[in-house]
Amino acid sequence: MNLLSLVATHSDVDLETVGRLSVGASQVPADALEDGPALRGAVVLATCNRFEIYAEAATLDDLEAARSSIIAAISARSGLPKNSVSASFATLTGSEVPRHLFTVGAGLDSAVVGEREIAGQVRRALVESQGAGTASGGLVRLFQAASRTARDVGGQTALGSRGRSIVSVALDLAADLSEAPGLGSKKVVVFGTGAYAGATTALLRERGCTDIAVYSPSGRAESFVATRGGRALTAETLPAALAEADLVVGCSGSDTRIQTSELEQIRSGTDRTLVVVDLALNHDFDPGVSALDKVELITLESVRLAAPEEQADSLRQATEIVSQAALGFEEQRGQRSVDAAIVALRKHTQQALETEMKRVRSQHGCTAAAEEVEFALRRMVRQLLHVPTVRARELAAEGRQEEYTSALEALYGITVEAAEPESHSAGDGPQDGHQAAETA
Repeated sequence: MNLLSLVATHSDVDLETVGRLSVGASQVPADALEDGPALRGAVVLATCNRFEIYAEAATLDDLEAARSSIIAAISARSGLPKNSVSASFATLTGSEVPRHLFTVGAGLDSAVVGEREIAGQVRRALVESQGAGTASGGLVRLFQAASRTARDVGGQTALGSRGRSIVSVALDLAADLSEAPGLGSKKVVVFGTGAYAGATTALLRERGCTDIAVYSPSGRAESFVATRGGRALTAETLPAALAEADLVVGCSGSDTRIQTSELEQIRSGTDRTLVVVDLALNHDFDPGVSALDKVELITLESVRLAAPEEQADSLRQATEIVSQAALGFEEQRGQRSVDAAIVALRKHTQQALETEMKRVRSQHGCTAAAEEVEFALRRMVRQLLHVPTVRARELAAEGRQEEYTSALEALYGITVEAAEPESHSAGDGPQDGHQAAETA
């Protein structure tokens, strides 16, 4: 596997830029794959504060061409110049890729360390790419390993038991800013029907809130409330709900944005404080709403600053689990590569043996002498293959399997092609057509 990852997150790029890059994120893998044979597969991980593309190049020499295809696809979808897109991403290759994804999936690279939602986002990213036919076998193994690592961190460390999440921290802030304590009596409007919307409604109910209305710009509110409860809103009933609301949580990430002047008109004559929580990468609310009287705005940056620091022991334990998982993945990857090389060498040797036996049989026929020659040759071949096989395992353990495959090509002209696993069936598709928080 020749792995590549392009990473733009809240840690290195402002969220506005991440949002602009993420326009049309779900179509980027298919667009990039159409660009040429350099790219074998691609998976997008787009959340409220990150946009990452994981890819597998056809060969090591194709990594740069694969990156260029992805950059071109993002540029075409976002409308940003290629040079700007390229400069916005950090590029990871080789062993850096699994280590980063495992860290992300475990919640160690999140605004709220140890958050729960990201593990589900990693799983859904794989499912959606499988449904779209863009996930190569190598990427399937990578993302499955990331999910296993996230489960291990959640089950073996205190990070999993604390239940921290971006949504829970945001709701804590909202409760602090509200005129009355708690959220139980609040009238709430939720924008979106994706994972964050589901997490928001679930946490609101846990905190005693019963008056929850849901609006989806894509028209999925009815199906959402049918399974999760609440009241569905339409474009016609939304203004009245906003006028009466105490709390609004935006997590749709759609192109529909509530402007400052629009909210000011809707809330005119209302004396109650409105707390707006905007978790959408593309913003469901104009940031200018924070200047309105009786309106408090909570953004992802607010959540990041308010997020509690986790205990050092839990972080060290989680980091060690991630490190060991990444090392194990690399060892398995090396083993798969060297297995293919061993098979190729044995096949090459077997073909040479069969050629020689054809010559022997043509001269001596099916005689006892011919059988003795064949037995001797096969035994000699096994002995000759023993040391190269053992050496292949040793080099794989040291991460030097590429030296072995290069030697086979140089000495025997053997080109090693890694076998792909059996095809993987697609899982359930995305919940909503919107990227960012709708599918986050």
